[in-house]
Amino acid sequence: MKRQPRSFESGLASSFQDFVRHHRALGKRFDTEERALCLFDHYLVEQNIHQLSDIRGELLETFLKSRRRPVAKSYNHLLGVLRRWFDWLVRQQRLAKSPLGLQPRRMTSARNPFLFNVDQARQLLALAAQLPDNNRGRQRGLVYSTIFALLYGLGLRVGEVTRVRLNDVDWERNVLTIRKTKFAKTRLVPLGPKLAARLQDYRNQHEKLWGSLTDTDPLFSFGPEKSRPVNPSMISQTFHRIWPHLNLPIPAGVAPPRLHCLRHSFSWDTPAHPQLRFI
Repeated sequence: MKRQPRSFESGLASSFQDFVRHHRALGKRFDTEERALCLFDHYLVEQNIHQLSDIRGELLETFLKSRRRPVAKSYNHLLGVLRRWFDWLVRQQRLAKSPLGLQPRRMTSARNPFLFNVDQARQLLALAAQLPDNNRGRQRGLVYSTIFALLYGLGLRVGEVTRVRLNDVDWERNVLTIRKTKFAKTRLVPLGPKLAARLQDYRNQHEKLWGSLTDTDPLFSFGPEKSRPVNPSMISQTFHRIWPHLNLPIPAGVAPPRLHCLRHSFSWDTPAHPQLRFI
């Protein structure tokens, strides 16, 4: 699997960077948009494109076709980011007219997300805990089962979990500070006693193998490089390798499970909050 480019390297790098800075100055995190633009920037390097005037509609169409986007929502997101960049260039008088004339794909009726019940979530965590170590990291079972527990038990997003640092956990009051959320805000999330104990056990096992974490180290990492958090894409890929082994019954009109379904399951739950018993 190719790594996605994470920096701008083409002759148009300054135009991409100025656009990203503009939106971040407005208080937006703009991470997914930046990654999408990095993909296009990398494509421009491959096609030996150095000037805005060299970008034609045919090149944009070829680029979008080269990116595998079977889901309309994903395709439309990439198209939308490019459209906003070109429109911004026009407003900044760096470009006379946007070359992008493609239309978004038609969105078909969306299926409902799969919702994990408590027993299914327990099975998922048990299966994750059995993951063997490999050349990508040790303690994989411990790391992934703890991450899945946080996603399901607290309704967190995967990016929020990977950004948690050691000093974001108040171990005395059992409170988790979630920074840089979807809307660039910070919130406090209380931990139930069982989840707090699970998190403390994870920390003890992790530090026993790799040594003590500093306050700014990510809570979830692999190997001796403790300053590098687990990649959200790796978490998603691991989830998709695990869930088919659960033989989950998928009702009609419901989409197959994906990682974000753990958050949906938390939001959907009854006022009794079975997750609190589960955790």
